[in-house]
Amino acid sequence: MAQFNHIIFDLDGTLTDNTQGIISSLKYSLHKMHIDDYPENLLDGFIGPPLQWGFKQLFGLNEQDTKLAVEYFREYYGENGWHQNVPYDGVLEMMAELDTLGKRMYIATSKLEKYAVKIVEYFEMDKYIIQLKGADYHAKKATKTQIISDVLTMQQLAPSKEIAMVGDTVYDMEGGKENGLSTVAVAYGFGKENELKAAKPDFFVEDVEELFEVLAG
Repeated sequence: MAQFNHIIFDLDGTLTDNTQGIISSLKYSLHKMHIDDYPENLLDGFIGPPLQWGFKQLFGLNEQDTKLAVEYFREYYGENGWHQNVPYDGVLEMMAELDTLGKRMYIATSKLEKYAVKIVEYFEMDKYIIQLKGADYHAKKATKTQIISDVLTMQQLAPSKEIAMVGDTVYDMEGGKENGLSTVAVAYGFGKENELKAAKPDFFVEDVEELFEVLAG
């Protein structure tokens, strides 16, 4: 079993389940755009990919309308959506145990950084997290590969298999690999199991308990 001294977590789908907040924000945005006739399960396609992709590909919005829809989404999310959120069962206990074991923990998320900070503070995860890096407001540096790289640079960490990137999507696995890290895929998040396994993570775990066993070494 690998010995991980440093652990970088994704946020949505890995530490917390923000499905309700995202769906509520989408419904608000689409209503403001006068789009009210759509199958509700279409919104599930927004969970994971960037917002811009969802509005363009799933609703066929042009560049200008996509930008406006994203603004409406953030308007609701900034007030209500971010705290319509819940940590996965066992996550807070896992983080406390890892902290006791001396593991150094970080977050790399494609979520807007200001919202990620609110969520982490709201659930008091900030006492365990050394560095949090997310996307900026204009979605620059929003690729997971770049965000992970930023965390490494900020913490002066060299690429190492003793650093784990933990996430629920292919983007997390690709970002970890491209930065020379070990990758741990979680099955309980938003990613599709077949796609995650096809990305060939170093570890694949079914639940938080199994995740702890891998990370605790």
